[in-house]
Amino acid sequence: MTPERGPEGLRVGAITSFTTIDFPGKLAAVAFIQGCPWDCTYCQNPWLRPFKFDPQYEHESWESLIALLSRRKGLLDGVVFSGGEPLSDPALPAAIKAVKSQGFLVAVHTSGAYPAVLKEILPDIDWVGLDIKAPLTDPAAFRNIIRVGAGEEKTLDSLDILKASGVPFECRTTCHPAFLSEEQLLGIGVSLAAKGVKSYALQPFRVPPGFESESLYPNCPPDYPSPDLQARLRSLFPQFAVRR
Repeated sequence: MTPERGPEGLRVGAITSFTTIDFPGKLAAVAFIQGCPWDCTYCQNPWLRPFKFDPQYEHESWESLIALLSRRKGLLDGVVFSGGEPLSDPALPAAIKAVKSQGFLVAVHTSGAYPAVLKEILPDIDWVGLDIKAPLTDPAAFRNIIRVGAGEEKTLDSLDILKASGVPFECRTTCHPAFLSEEQLLGIGVSLAAKGVKSYALQPFRVPPGFESESLYPNCPPDYPSPDLQARLRSLFPQFAVRR
């Protein structure tokens, strides 16, 4: 990662002005940060993967995010930095501090690809959504999804950092029977529960709008994950959800 820079350089690919689901219990805006070091086979935001803006897509800016927050002060509780992989952007730490200085809470969604950055920003973070791509004890399955080599050790490091920090967090897995079996999903759940994770969610894959012809997979079948698997996972965590 290159040295930290000011928030005005933040690569804001898109903004959602209002959400009730991306920051549990809070009303928030979402800033989607351009760029991700991984090449997940099921990527939900493929236009955000390159580190440079693609001219065929419109993008936002730090200034547009600040303008939104100025209009929504008193109406929004916080801001979610998502992606892409928001921790890949050297401007993120400064952007988080700037948002906090305006009185907003801050959440991040991350794959765990940058554990050192996660540790740096956690003192300013109010909630984290950590993606668990595949069983952390199965490097082959993990790398089959991210398609860039190693990654599971970084996610494990990030999980350990989160647990030690005391910052509230959720682990979540995007799933589809073509790349994660129910046995594998149960294995992920068992391993996370053993590590003391309290909140886990499954996110059945949906084809990103406009990318139907490019998607490797159709939308998840309605009977996946099965009711039996859902019940078994629900028994492992104080908080468990399936988000379709």
